[in-house]
Amino acid sequence: MPTDVVLIDPEHMIGLKDAQYVKVLQEAGFEVIYPDDSTFSRGKSEEETIAQLQKCNAVLAGGPIITENVMAACPELRVIARSGVGYDRVDIPGATKHNIAVCITPNANHESVAEHALMLMFGIAKGVLANDEHSRAGRWPQSETLPIRGTTLGIIGLGRIGRSLAVRAVAMGMKVIAYELYPNQEFNEKNGIELVELDDLLARSDYISVHCPVTEQTKGLINADFLGKMKQGSVLINTARGALQVETDLYEALSSGHLYGAGLDVYEQEPPSADNPLFSLPNVLCSPHIGSGDHLSRLMMGVEAAECIASLRHGNWPNGAVVNAEIQDGWTW
Repeated sequence: MPTDVVLIDPEHMIGLKDAQYVKVLQEAGFEVIYPDDSTFSRGKSEEETIAQLQKCNAVLAGGPIITENVMAACPELRVIARSGVGYDRVDIPGATKHNIAVCITPNANHESVAEHALMLMFGIAKGVLANDEHSRAGRWPQSETLPIRGTTLGIIGLGRIGRSLAVRAVAMGMKVIAYELYPNQEFNEKNGIELVELDDLLARSDYISVHCPVTEQTKGLINADFLGKMKQGSVLINTARGALQVETDLYEALSSGHLYGAGLDVYEQEPPSADNPLFSLPNVLCSPHIGSGDHLSRLMMGVEAAECIASLRHGNWPNGAVVNAEIQDGWTW
């Protein structure tokens, strides 16, 4: 097997041989390959994943499920560079055990996801889908829509994405409150953001947008208790991770009228089944986990991930991008 091989697996990157991130890798001395199955990044069996990753020393990864067993079977694998900021499909303790650096792209996609969250918020508030359908059918209903200005947006998680959303919301005349365990006080003071406890945020917010990672503490966060504490007639936006929401509970809150609506870019199962009950509700606006998927963001994520791989290959540690940074002192290519 060639010694310096990178597998690029995100579906939207497959075959784009002139892309800037491909050039970054080639100029660093890597051979670039692609998966046999174009849907590999959606997550395959351990056997299929091993068959692909045994071919490479690094992977510029979309969403493959990389378990400790996979890593054990791929001793030449040195770097998993996620094109994005989520890494819940990678066994981090397993990667640390096998001395594999797991990287993310913290600087590339936060604005795209913030814009997507706003799109879902506006889509629900202004009844975009229903009013488009009415107009095309020659109907002329004059039903009321929801305002954005003068309302309260609650943001759960003020990392890069949450902060990007916050500044946009403030610019539109929204009151922004937030729940964040590790707040940036300078940012909050500059933008007039009020930090509150979670229950207070749920009770006060007209719109809630979730931007926290999936952990043992946050998995299933959006459950019946959470939804029951939300303000009557409020709107939920989730562009973070599907594992944060309990979809049976969310369906009940939406179908009962407790929530005005929800904008979802993520689901418990991805891709979701076509008969997902949430898809039957008229007050749900859906997209297929493409919040970070605008053209500029995808390019920047690819380049940032490729630069992480190239830096590590040449002995330069990409500070702030390696999830399991504790391996730095003993890590080698």
